[in-house]
Amino acid sequence: MNIVRINSWNELQEELFEDAWNAEIGRFRSRYAFRGLSDASYRLETTLMRLGGNYAELEHHLLRNFSKYAHRNVVQTDSVWHWLSVAQHYGLPTRLMDWTYSPFVAMHFATANIERYDCDGVIWAINYLKVHKLLPDHLRNVLDEEGANVFTVKMLSENMESLHELDTLNQSDFVIFFEPPSIDDRIINQFAFFSVISNPNLVLDTWLPGHPDVWRKIIIPKELKWEIRDKLDQANITERVLFPGLDGLSHWLKRHYSPRT
Repeated sequence: MNIVRINSWNELQEELFEDAWNAEIGRFRSRYAFRGLSDASYRLETTLMRLGGNYAELEHHLLRNFSKYAHRNVVQTDSVWHWLSVAQHYGLPTRLMDWTYSPFVAMHFATANIERYDCDGVIWAINYLKVHKLLPDHLRNVLDEEGANVFTVKMLSENMESLHELDTLNQSDFVIFFEPPSIDDRIINQFAFFSVISNPNLVLDTWLPGHPDVWRKIIIPKELKWEIRDKLDQANITERVLFPGLDGLSHWLKRHYSPRT
């Protein structure tokens, strides 16, 4: 079953760590990307989509002007994948989507907004290993040659020089997961990586039903949010850790001292 509604903290742990055992190496190594959202009705839309209008046509202009006006020392090389990663990190609308390797970080984002405690939350889990088996042969071979499960910015830069090349590489839509450069502690602490779709107009949750073996949608009932939130705080999974700096500290303190009303 792709959509699961949990009923307790323990059930949530079981669902998030399902299929984590890797018999080949005798270790627990999950192959899932996790994304937590405060409202289960939210779609897997990119920030570029949420911009509205002719957003796909604006993508090139957004990135071109970002790279023109940004400080040149924020990227390692003049690569579209470096610029996209930095732009997404600093809030520019892009076709990238944020994910985490950590189920606990995903739990944080599903429960961080206490103004949404009147609705169910959700954690999306996507098996990036299976998703990458659906890639065009060229890109799948790149991973195989590297012995890697996800791409790095360097691997993408060496094999696709532009978003247009990504868009026209294959007739069928596909999804890539890749790790950004470690720009700052926020990316490191959130155990973050990105997904990108070959079609900027495609909402990821319309692609997933055609591939039912790669994803799960875990619904968190609104009645459980306070328990999950309090236990995460006790485990130090908070804004203070995930957003290092005074802004993260302020957000944590505001939420921590907010009354349960």
